[in-house]
Amino acid sequence: MNKGKESKPHIGIFGRCNTGKSSIINLLTGQSVAIVSSQPGTTTDPVTKAIEIPGLGPVIMIDTAGLDDTGELGTQRVLKSREVIRNIDMAIVVIAENSFDHIEEQLIDELEEHGAPYLFVANKTDLIGLSTPLKLMLREKYGQDAFEFSVLRPDNLEDLIQTVRRTVPESAYQKHSLLGDFLRYGDIVLLITPIDSEAPEGRLILPQVQAIRDVLDNDCVAVVLKEREVDAFLKKTAIKPRLAVCDSSVFLKADASVPKDIPLTGFSVLLAYHKGDFKSYLQGTPTLSRLQENDRILLLESCSHHVACDDIGRVKIPRWMRSFSGKNLHFETVAGLNKLARPITDYALVVQCGGCMITRKQLANRLKPAIDKGVPVTNYGLAIAWMQGVYNRAIEPFVGHANTPESYL
Repeated sequence: MNKGKESKPHIGIFGRCNTGKSSIINLLTGQSVAIVSSQPGTTTDPVTKAIEIPGLGPVIMIDTAGLDDTGELGTQRVLKSREVIRNIDMAIVVIAENSFDHIEEQLIDELEEHGAPYLFVANKTDLIGLSTPLKLMLREKYGQDAFEFSVLRPDNLEDLIQTVRRTVPESAYQKHSLLGDFLRYGDIVLLITPIDSEAPEGRLILPQVQAIRDVLDNDCVAVVLKEREVDAFLKKTAIKPRLAVCDSSVFLKADASVPKDIPLTGFSVLLAYHKGDFKSYLQGTPTLSRLQENDRILLLESCSHHVACDDIGRVKIPRWMRSFSGKNLHFETVAGLNKLARPITDYALVVQCGGCMITRKQLANRLKPAIDKGVPVTNYGLAIAWMQGVYNRAIEPFVGHANTPESYL
């Protein structure tokens, strides 16, 4: 689940054991995606599948274990199912045989807490119809009618697909542009991409690829070069780019090479504006200048990758932060979307990576516990810019836009 594509809605399907969750997924997709069995506990860990739903389009569908699973393993399966909630754009809540109590109520509470819209599907209505008291309760308490359905007689399958389509928020379909707010037709964008020990063999890292594609999507021109070629390029061509974007590790070199009348920012800062809580990042970044002896710092990497000897998150940032603060700091790194080992309030600062591999919703929910508890948050690019003294320049391109109050410059 840590490699969701932003343009694909994430839909989780929840319910008790044997309510027909997997059968509904297979019907929605028109193929045998999920294993179907009358044996309780057939679905163990959440199963994620990129699929195409007729009439809906490409989605990430997540099949989960039964919420009433029992025993030691069952309890762990339920916890895994509930962890899915923070990563989805919409939920299908399957009920059957009029069973609805604290299990479903707790699920709905968590969905509402994380801002995930949901749809009730009353399955197996060919055996037992939805009772009038339950129908009225759902309408009065949750403001919606359950969609009555039968996987054995799916006569209204098309109606179900359309109901799912209406429930998925429009924001889940929208592809947000990285650079669209800053470019005009035909603009030239300078992308400064160092090739060092962290660069993958034979290719660029994902944020750089995303930036190139976004420049092209906005009908502009991308000029890609290494940091040591910037001076010669600008001198020989006399081209004045609309914007320059650099890797965070070469902020100082880029700041010296790119004239001050050309806006300059970083790939990670772009991602912070694009899909992070930018205002919270701007509020939290100055905490770097107020760290105390033995403070604990949480580094959040939203993907799992091979750790290089000079890894930006695990090696360079901790080294820079200790040097910048002059304090003995303690660092913990959590990769992917794994749970934290300790309470979020144990940390003086949370530093999130750019989040290029996850959705806006996943990143927002990843930071939500810290923001709710008042723990300062920043991201890799903003933190590096602050410590290297180029912070004001790195955020200047964003001043005046909706997510950036001018008071932070």
